[in-house]
Amino acid sequence: MFTKVVTLALAAAVTIPAVAVPAAAAAAPAARCSAATRPSAPTSLPALDAAALCRSISGLPNGQATYSLVRVRGEAGSWTGSSGVRDVRTGGRVPDGARFRIGSVTKVFTATVVLQLVGEGKIDLDGTVQHYLPGLLPASYPSVTVAQLLNHTSGLPSPTLPGDDQWILDHRFDTWTPQRWMDGVAKNAMEFTPGTKQHYLNTNTIVLGMLIEKVTGRPYGDAVRARIIRPLGLRHTTIPGEDVRIPGPHAKGYMAVDGTLVDVTEMSQTMPWAAGEMISTTADLDRFMVALFRGRLLKPALLDNMFTLPKGVPMYDGNDDPSDDQPAAYTMGMSVMTLPGGVTIYGKTGSRYGYSTGMFATRDLKRRVVVSVGSTTKGDSAMLQTVGLAAFAS
Repeated sequence: MFTKVVTLALAAAVTIPAVAVPAAAAAAPAARCSAATRPSAPTSLPALDAAALCRSISGLPNGQATYSLVRVRGEAGSWTGSSGVRDVRTGGRVPDGARFRIGSVTKVFTATVVLQLVGEGKIDLDGTVQHYLPGLLPASYPSVTVAQLLNHTSGLPSPTLPGDDQWILDHRFDTWTPQRWMDGVAKNAMEFTPGTKQHYLNTNTIVLGMLIEKVTGRPYGDAVRARIIRPLGLRHTTIPGEDVRIPGPHAKGYMAVDGTLVDVTEMSQTMPWAAGEMISTTADLDRFMVALFRGRLLKPALLDNMFTLPKGVPMYDGNDDPSDDQPAAYTMGMSVMTLPGGVTIYGKTGSRYGYSTGMFATRDLKRRVVVSVGSTTKGDSAMLQTVGLAAFAS
């Protein structure tokens, strides 16, 4: 299954302690932070605290992140900030309008296209994977619906992949296909009966990407471009396919491995594909979020699915003890969080090696936040939470 397509030697590394500040930090520019504007309309949201927001992104680069970009917008006030460096070797301020890998924020785009196709009568939420994509899943698997893929209650597993950093580095230029991922899925048993629990996995959205292609007869990326990117004028949002580069101005991404920062700016994103390959900017993601929340992309009944959690479904935790169950946190395409102070926000986080992204807003869009962090570890950066709390719960 894991046939090597291309393998390159480890890129030149910046040798520093993973928990220490790079030497280039001595010359790093101070965080650039705007003043916070006042609300332009009545709001129950807390006033923006520009000083707290600026503190939340200061001190970069450090052992966990090399840069940050933050955009806060809405009637409840606006603020913009950036910090860190574009390159830990040479320093330099992060470019305004820098592009970055958005990871699983890609899932919101993919889910939106699927729901559009539902609205056009080309896909049924209660239709099954077995109906639309016969033979994709093992015959031993139970029926899995499109709705269950969208809200991560399918029970489908992930492939079993090596988890060590060196494997990632050795194979970061490999080219994957969706079928290769699904061949790995088929080797594992279902995690739970579909519809009974929720487990957030790339597998669900990879199947949705394959569904888009089956129904439209076009690459999923063409559908996203035609239905979202071009109509909304997202000029700096791209779907890289097999291109390992980030086009246009950007900060480099790094992965901390055994006390060394490895430049992983160039890396194939064919493994996450429809679940996590896209590139964008804070301005483009803000524009997308506004259009989506305001119903420009989906009819109201379908859009409601993106703001509604499945009822009575706990998160999958691998055990049968209900006493430690946590409630579902994912809708059909997004996630929901209620922050200290009672503010509920909707959106998505995403991460790829070197980059971590967050895109969140209140349902009425009076406050919305887009964050990009040059995280040196895979997974959502802790700074996303820090910035989010500063923006929504001041």
